[in-house]
Amino acid sequence: MASRGHIRDLAKKGVDLEPRDGAGPSFEPNYEIPAERESQVRELKAAAKKADIVWLASDEDREGEAIAWHLYEVLGLKPEKTRRIVFHEITKDAILNAIEHPRQIDMDRVNAQQARRVLDRIVGFELSPILWRKIKPALSAGRVQSVAVRLIAEREKEISNFRPEPFYRVNGLFITPEGAKLRTELSARLNDNASAIKLLESCAKASFKVNKIQTKPVSKSPAPPFTTDTLQLEASRKLGFTVSQTMRIAQDLYEAGHITYMRTDSVNLSNLALSTIAKVITDKLGPEYVKTRRYHTEAKGAQEAHEAIRPTYADVETIPGSDREQKLYTLIRRRAIASQMADAQLERTVAEIEISNSPQHFTASGETIKFDGFLRVYMESNDDETDEAKDLLPALTPGEELQPIEITATERFTVAPARYTDATLVKKMKELGIGRPATYATIVSTIQQRDYVERGDREGTERSFEVLTLNPVTGTITSSEKTETYGSNRGKLVPTDIGMIVNDYLEANFPDILDYNFTAQVEDQFDEIASGKSQWKEEIGKFYDRFHPEVDKAIQTRTEHKVGERMLGVHPQSGKPVSVKVGRFGPLVQIGDAEGDEKPQFASLLKGQSIATLTLDEALRLFEYPRVLGDFEDSEVSVAIGRFGPYVKHDGKFTSIPKDIEPAEITLDQAIELIKNKRLEEAQRIIKTFDEEPELQILNGRYGPYIVYKKDNYKIPKTVTDPAALTLEQCLEIINNQPAPKTRKSRAKK
Repeated sequence: MASRGHIRDLAKKGVDLEPRDGAGPSFEPNYEIPAERESQVRELKAAAKKADIVWLASDEDREGEAIAWHLYEVLGLKPEKTRRIVFHEITKDAILNAIEHPRQIDMDRVNAQQARRVLDRIVGFELSPILWRKIKPALSAGRVQSVAVRLIAEREKEISNFRPEPFYRVNGLFITPEGAKLRTELSARLNDNASAIKLLESCAKASFKVNKIQTKPVSKSPAPPFTTDTLQLEASRKLGFTVSQTMRIAQDLYEAGHITYMRTDSVNLSNLALSTIAKVITDKLGPEYVKTRRYHTEAKGAQEAHEAIRPTYADVETIPGSDREQKLYTLIRRRAIASQMADAQLERTVAEIEISNSPQHFTASGETIKFDGFLRVYMESNDDETDEAKDLLPALTPGEELQPIEITATERFTVAPARYTDATLVKKMKELGIGRPATYATIVSTIQQRDYVERGDREGTERSFEVLTLNPVTGTITSSEKTETYGSNRGKLVPTDIGMIVNDYLEANFPDILDYNFTAQVEDQFDEIASGKSQWKEEIGKFYDRFHPEVDKAIQTRTEHKVGERMLGVHPQSGKPVSVKVGRFGPLVQIGDAEGDEKPQFASLLKGQSIATLTLDEALRLFEYPRVLGDFEDSEVSVAIGRFGPYVKHDGKFTSIPKDIEPAEITLDQAIELIKNKRLEEAQRIIKTFDEEPELQILNGRYGPYIVYKKDNYKIPKTVTDPAALTLEQCLEIINNQPAPKTRKSRAKK
């Protein structure tokens, strides 16, 4: 029977922070069974009572150990009839082996998990109310999530402060005496247009010859098999998966018995895996491709020495399942097999081309594969988008003259630091020792759910650049202008205004919480607890003694303005102050203040506008809404900005304005077209209505036709071939024959 994760969790006030007898808090956790798990707990209890032996087979990491302990406690199990077992792959051999080697619940690991859970609850419990008072209701802070937001916020500041510097990259296309083409690049970048023109003018009068050729053998080794973070990174690079998608698919592969456990820091492979993989390589490619490697884990704070992520049966090339499952399985299998293959042997050639009248020179480089080795199966990706494949060079001889076909100097720009993706954020967190394999995906999704970070959707900004081209035959230099798009943040992690403001506030008032070294040290302390070297309540006490006084100090500190508020100036007509800040429903502009007789005016910011960069003119333009465009069908058409963005209002109905239309520039004709398109969509959505029962409709939905009645949705049986032919009586019969839809409970943000 599956416990489906934790069957109980900390109660609302789940940690005892009340001082006891002159001493500090006890930090005793108070657990409760959530209402939605009660029926499942009853079933588990009933089954446990009937069983001779209860086998607790949750994962071996801290969370898994804690799940086993909670089950032991809640189900009222006895030592003599309980066995704790672990396995890292769901195969018959692994499970039978686990049953032969049962053990006790490891309370040190349980306590390490309790320490993490209690510490995170203390941080959230004490910091979140401060954010509610100082910034905005319903905000939250977390020990690790806040550090993750800091990484993204700091990167955004680096990008904002970055100023691209132009330079010129010079490329030459030559022809050898044998008629082969040779592509080269100048060995140095040039700083400006004048330097580029000067070099091209020299090249127009110069002769070119091969000066020297260096050829050296190069050996490339494969990457180790996957750990949690490297799998997330490669699945992002090669397959375009987000971290959460990767972990969800890997979980399915694990549960189906196709791969080993997917939350691991280890790059180790078992002896059985090594021998199986070696046989697969020998059978498929030959013994010369085999090179057994034993990798050792060097990750900072690595815990739970599982195996690396690998296929459970290396000889199985394809598996049943969805397209995504098959792609991820293939990636895992190839990486594991390649890790046990011979190095690739290459020959790298670098040729230097001399310019007769200049100290500069061109270079050409290429690679020849002498023995493909592991490259036959797998090549690791990288994040350097400028990395170019090495071409095979034509035959060259030192001293031979080359004839230029074309030489170009292209204006380029220095590049700002790259924004994080899900996977590169996890990579950075691992480098800093923040988080563990079981927490990476949760951290990345949490900071987005809480609106501190969002996925960028901006395509970038267009800019022009110059290309200078030398025609060696005529000696003329021509200039042309081209355009490129830069600064796109599509799909990257971008901090929201609220995320930036919360980060700045926490960094100023709680530097320890956001300190990378401190966060990594806390993880190390959890490892100490897990290995039995320290007591968890003592470690929590040391943290609380430093942390709680900072909380008291922050509560007592009074500020003249709300945190994150910026004064933009004064309204030119009324003379009232104009400010921008975070309101209850997000960033807004305010004219006036609460102290005067007149109430302040408010306007929401548009998509793409930021509290940090908004100007007074941009702020005042927001108060031009609602803006009347004209009339359509004897009703007024206006544009306004609401909580969810700009919209067109007509005849009491609302139509969203798409992102590619600026609300300040929308015309009446464009607005009418949006209104008509929405009507058409709604008409196509409605299959049938009933005059005698206006609250009942048959609609076309995302998953096919369905019935909506009194705001509840009902499935139409698959036996109904033509939903449009249903009568009112038949619809009511369908409704009466299926259970009433469950009402969705709103989930409070923790």
